Amino acid sequence: MLLPLVRFLILPLLLNCADGGRVLREIKERVRDLQLQKAKQRLLMDSVGGHQPLRHVREGRLRQPLDHFNRRRVGTFAQRFFVNEAYWQRPDGPVFLFIGGEGPIYKFDVLAGHHVDMAGEHGALLLAVEHRFYGDSINPDGLETENLADLSSQQALADLAVFHQYIQQSFNLSCRNIWISFGGSYSGALSAWFRGKFPHLVYAAVASSAPVKAKLDFSAYNDVVGLSLMNEAVGGSAKCLAAVRDAFSTVEAALMGGNTSQVAADFGCCQIPKDPDDQIELMQNLADIFMGAVQYNEEGVLMSIAELCGFMTNTSEACGAEMEAYSRLVKLTQIYRSTNEEPCLEVSHEKAVKDLMDTSLRSGRRAARQWTYQTCTEFGFYQTCEDATCPFSGMLTLQDDTQLCPLLFGISQHSLPARVAFTNAYYGGAKAHTHRVLYINGGIDPWQELSVVSDKTLAEDGEAGTIFIEDTAHCADMMSRRVTDRCSLKKARKEIEKHVAGWLKTAAQEKMEKRGG
Repeated sequence: MLLPLVRFLILPLLLNCADGGRVLREIKERVRDLQLQKAKQRLLMDSVGGHQPLRHVREGRLRQPLDHFNRRRVGTFAQRFFVNEAYWQRPDGPVFLFIGGEGPIYKFDVLAGHHVDMAGEHGALLLAVEHRFYGDSINPDGLETENLADLSSQQALADLAVFHQYIQQSFNLSCRNIWISFGGSYSGALSAWFRGKFPHLVYAAVASSAPVKAKLDFSAYNDVVGLSLMNEAVGGSAKCLAAVRDAFSTVEAALMGGNTSQVAADFGCCQIPKDPDDQIELMQNLADIFMGAVQYNEEGVLMSIAELCGFMTNTSEACGAEMEAYSRLVKLTQIYRSTNEEPCLEVSHEKAVKDLMDTSLRSGRRAARQWTYQTCTEFGFYQTCEDATCPFSGMLTLQDDTQLCPLLFGISQHSLPARVAFTNAYYGGAKAHTHRVLYINGGIDPWQELSVVSDKTLAEDGEAGTIFIEDTAHCADMMSRRVTDRCSLKKARKEIEKHVAGWLKTAAQEKMEKRGG
């Protein structure tokens, strides 16, 4: 049943991004807030011009089985979705499906973004569907471990198949309505996998910054962060990376030397990190600031890479290089806390674990517990720092990350490699070679390491398959066009538009040939 539209927009989620640390998640929230402001401004301008896109958006709920693969179980949950008919050219216009990831969906997902821009050009029906057990699509039994057993990407893809059937019936669609799916980060992987597992339902898929290869020890994430901090094309430098390394080395040495009280005072910690787990929490929070700057570069949150590197390398002759780098990291943390209006930097590991143990339905919108469960059962994605190439602290280990699995869910650490291996066997990893899937990645996006950045097989059969944008970050192509966009990003969007137009043209020709035959 379609529900009436409420009269306001809520937080957008074009960036369904798999983030681990608390600070990185908070930076992600600020990216959402900023996108909301821009969306509101754009909608207000459209309203002044007489265009009223909000009038065409409706919200709905669909009853989905908790377990698609065991018909003896009768439990269900209500899956939320949005529909925007503003651009749809009835009855044969295409269907653009925006797939939700590890967080809520919003009306924004059918009102703004590059896929919405393209929907206007092609007369498409716009849909956005929420991932099971996130946002408002929560298992009514709660988020206890036994109730999370039905949370998986496989069940989510089955949800999409049922949703497809529901929309076909609700809007009286036929084989003439061509479906194209869209997604970014985890939902980008879902977009590619939906095309791979259900090619008869979705004609083509766009997968932005999509980590289609599961990886337990994702140390390459921080390797790319280090390379991005050195990338002169986006304002980085070798001097910047060296300053970051020096700063973290100094913090680590102070902690190992027992100077925890001074470190706590310097960084404005909520408590003194005497416990080793609290020290790791501190180091993760500090690393998150840089990880967030790289992953969301030039999104207007905290600092861009250019601004951050300018800050870290503007040294004086008053102090030694290491202490100068340390002092700048202290100041950078103060700026982060001030921007986020945090009175102190939370470094309690016990509190972090307690938050992840919250199984109440109200915690569903925060999503951290559910996503941690999926990392334990399917993907890994642990952003470790044990390699010598990591710019941060070797205290951020795989052992530390994976100990949450038995602690929170009773999942053995020893079982994780086999779980990750199964995910790659099931979907094909980066070697799936699925026809008509377009993978888009940015050169400074750490998640490119788990995506498909080149595919000779697809190129040979007439499909480019991949678009690589040298100087952009995570999911940058998914935003609506902006005057300030880099030339490389503008060019990439035109390439995406060319692919989508080509798919629709080919599909139309195929339909005509079938009718003619």
